[in-house]
Amino acid sequence: MADARGMSRRQVGLGALALGGGLAFASLPADPAAAAAPSRGGGRPALRHGSAREAGLLPGPLRQLVTDAEAFLQPSPEHPWYAGAVLIAGRGRTVALHRPIGMAVRYQAYDEETDTGVEFPPDQQIPMAEDTVFDLASVSKLFTSILAVQQIERGRVELEAPVASYLPDFGRAGKQDVTIRQLLTHTSGFRAWIPLYEAPTYEEKVRRVYDEELASPPGTAYLYSDLNLISLQLVLEHVTGRRLDVLLREEITEPLGMRRTRYNPPASWKPKIAATEDARKPWSGLDRGLVWGEVHDENAYSLGGVAGHAGVFSDAWDLAVLARTLLDGGVCGRRRILRPESVELMFTDFNTAFPGDEHGLGFELYQHWYMGAMATPRTAGHTGFTGTALVLDPTTDSFLVVLGNSVHPVRGWRSGSAPRVAAANQLARAVPVRPARGRTAWFSGMASAATATLALPALDTSSGAARLSCALWWDTEPKADVLVLESSGDGGTTWKPVPFTTRRRGGSAEPHPTGTATGWSGRVWHDLTADLPAAPGLVVRRRYTTDRLYVGRGAYVDGLRVESGHRRLFDESRPADATRLRAEGWSREED
Repeated sequence: MADARGMSRRQVGLGALALGGGLAFASLPADPAAAAAPSRGGGRPALRHGSAREAGLLPGPLRQLVTDAEAFLQPSPEHPWYAGAVLIAGRGRTVALHRPIGMAVRYQAYDEETDTGVEFPPDQQIPMAEDTVFDLASVSKLFTSILAVQQIERGRVELEAPVASYLPDFGRAGKQDVTIRQLLTHTSGFRAWIPLYEAPTYEEKVRRVYDEELASPPGTAYLYSDLNLISLQLVLEHVTGRRLDVLLREEITEPLGMRRTRYNPPASWKPKIAATEDARKPWSGLDRGLVWGEVHDENAYSLGGVAGHAGVFSDAWDLAVLARTLLDGGVCGRRRILRPESVELMFTDFNTAFPGDEHGLGFELYQHWYMGAMATPRTAGHTGFTGTALVLDPTTDSFLVVLGNSVHPVRGWRSGSAPRVAAANQLARAVPVRPARGRTAWFSGMASAATATLALPALDTSSGAARLSCALWWDTEPKADVLVLESSGDGGTTWKPVPFTTRRRGGSAEPHPTGTATGWSGRVWHDLTADLPAAPGLVVRRRYTTDRLYVGRGAYVDGLRVESGHRRLFDESRPADATRLRAEGWSREED
């Protein structure tokens, strides 16, 4: 289901190895067996449960992740965001957190007049379990995208080929130039969705896709659309001669041992499936009553439950296996479903022409609105309308699965993406940042709508030769959250920015003429130097300011020092100087 979040869904990523605008797939095999062949060298260890320490994570933030998630079982602000959820957080091959909360089945109906849920009797309600199966909604798009990239590897589909070269009828209504890549990156020009469920037959539904006119010329705008992945489904089924559900089973779930992932789960699974919505008009396109064990999305339901944009059911562990497979370059144990080059494309931005809508081949990139502080230019993932999300961060080798039944009992109760952001923030916080020097460093915190300051004592820099140096680490929401170096010569009445230069270890110098740093710095330490203004009582401070929406991983400062010629005016390593620092919002964090 197209996410009803306003003008544009934020957004997507999967890039191509490009040279002069050309896409490099020459090294990928045409042999279909090559993509599914066992990996050499004995494969990689299987995914396992383990402790936070075994995963290289801090246990405190993982405990807070669960606490934060449980808060959304209560009104937030008017209704619970979900009736329940299953959470997985891991790093490397260790799942350090696997926790069910709340109820998989709670409500039998929605009372529109009182805006309340009508609960099942207590003995008929079903609590969440680690293996509860969810309707993934649009997370299904990732499976369709992986299947498409497999066919690109095998030479059956070309990334830059017109869709109409495979499906001639698709070229109607001005769509003759839409390419496979544009379907995968939501730049085809399709509008968000059309009510295919109103068409009486499967053939009529397909005809409506073929007859659909574009909202914008291909390649000129980003617009998230279910029609892109429905069209891609039609291409895959045409070139392989197999239905999408068969492709999913034979090419992904069986090789990876994902036994609880499929379209159209059997009736025997129903007691282990999270219920979704009391689907009735006008809020639903169809009158179906409580949807439980069948796909929630109306178009996918009308397509027989098998659709490129929605319809896959899965549990949290299976999604963790998929996440680990992609982070390992397409291999799980001795089974390979993609080549590393293909996975690399999925974590590379194709939509550089549409800043804020970063997208790979099916995978969204760098989206703070649900990835929270896990978001980096290479962080990949997707959400689903029913309350699901998958986030993969190659930078820290970490992964997050949040599966919630947030349309239970009705879609109107859920708003925004706060539980996903909260979980991602805590997993990001759980990845430790080692101090540049010694055992501790100053940390800005990760609070939203906050200002944290770290100020040096007043120093005599009147000689005009004073220089500040330190180690700096930062990762903030770009432009919205800013790290500022500033000084005051009048006791703090007025502040002026101090230009500085940073240098990544082994890299070139980067000037910051406005005295600010924001966005992505690679999550590594940088050496900072700054020439300070001349004043008899100069106060220098580092100020970190965040907006009210999303945050990055924050900022760290270590080894503060001010020198003037051969004189050392301030040195944080000296105990007497360290006690003179004034920290508001910053705290010392250990290795």
